[in-house]
Order: sequence, then C-alpha cells, then structure tokens
Amino acid sequence: MLPQSQILKENDPMQRPLLNEPVIYRVLFCKRNDAQYISHLDLQRTIMRVLSRAGIPMWYTEGFNPHPKVIFALPLSVGAESVCEFLDLKIARQISCEETKDLLNRQLTADMEVRDVYVPETKFTEIGWADYTVRCVWPGLDTVGEEQIVSFLQTSPVLVTKKSKSGPKTFDIVPLIGRISLSREDKQLVFRLRLSASENDYLNPELLLGALREQFELGPEDPAAETHTIMRDEVYFKNGTVFR
Repeated sequence: MLPQSQILKENDPMQRPLLNEPVIYRVLFCKRNDAQYISHLDLQRTIMRVLSRAGIPMWYTEGFNPHPKVIFALPLSVGAESVCEFLDLKIARQISCEETKDLLNRQLTADMEVRDVYVPETKFTEIGWADYTVRCVWPGLDTVGEEQIVSFLQTSPVLVTKKSKSGPKTFDIVPLIGRISLSREDKQLVFRLRLSASENDYLNPELLLGALREQFELGPEDPAAETHTIMRDEVYFKNGTVFR
C-alpha cells in the first residue's frame, strides 16, 4: 500500500512530475445566459481564477512577472452567447484531458460549462467562418419582406463602419457573408448566418444588424420595444469543415 503522503501527491495535479515539454490543451466551452454579459476582459480574469481554483498545472512564463499561457479564439461581444468558445492552455505537469475538464467544470456554472478538452492539431489562425442564430423583435422591420432583407444583404456594397486601432474603418460586408437564411417564428425574425471569422476579416453580427437598421430607416434603438439575441452555434475552418 502506498503511503498517505504519496497518495495525496498523486491526487494533486500541482504536485505531479513536470513534463519534459509543456503541452497545449484546447478547451471547448459555452458562454450562455448570464455569462453573456461578461466582457472579454472580465472573462479572461474569470478563467485565470478558475484555473487557479481548479488546480490546473499551468505552464508559466519566465521573467520578472510570470503568468500562465492562455490564448482565446474569437472574443464575443457583450450580450452575445455561444456554445463553441475556444481557449488554449499550456500545461506543465501530468494531467489528462478528461481530468482537466472535470476539474474546470467543478469551478464553473452551467452557463460556462466545458464541453470538451483535447490536444489540438490546429491553430486559431486557421478559423475562417462562424455560424450564428440571431433572433430579432423589431417593430418596423416586421413589415419588410424576408426576400427584400436577404436581397439587400447579398447585394454589394453594404457599407458599415467599425472602430479599429488605426481609427474608423469602412468596408463592404457582403463578401464576408457566406450564408444567410431568414424566417419568422413566433413574431421573431430569425437569421441563420455564416459570417467571416478569419483573423483579418471578422464580421460581428451587430454590424449586420446596424446595416439593416440604417437601410430600412428604423430610427434609434428603443430598448423598451426591441430585442435581439445572438448565439454563436459553430466555428469552421476556411474550407468550411468544422473547426476543432
């Protein structure tokens, strides 16, 4: 029988032997319900605390201010949900993917449930597209036909302006829309979209909604009368196959 001190050491991932080389684990997780209101910066802080509390044996940078290596893919806007968020962790000690998943979920609510942990063979720079379901209740837009809305979003140019590090940038969103369908369900307009999610051509669904508002002269947003939800459903490689 193993001594109690050795059993405790083996059960504690932070006390296990160091790997010869650190490994990358990819975490697939959700960001739903109340978690949608967490900003990306707050999400980063939350994940750092969760990793610490879960006892995940992270690899730390060297130097004056050591910190764990954590990389996120495709940050979400506040108010958007997702069932396919990704982050990469650099692991320093012996721990399985399944154990990592279990330890993380013990520290998380169902709103941020970890769906999978695995060793990746791909890079986030290979991401090309993302699917979204957008549900809108917009008085004024309900009188516009589905075909008219889809036709507008498929006819260049549809110009939008977004902030960038170098200042405002205006561009045409039509080439960044890979697929679009529209239906009406329970007084909601339901968009099913495939939008560019590549490193240099990321299209935020909010920009598409803003273009609709301007085109059909819906006026300023009225929170009392209007609602919309955004759910990211899947992420794809540039060739259209599911990203993992």
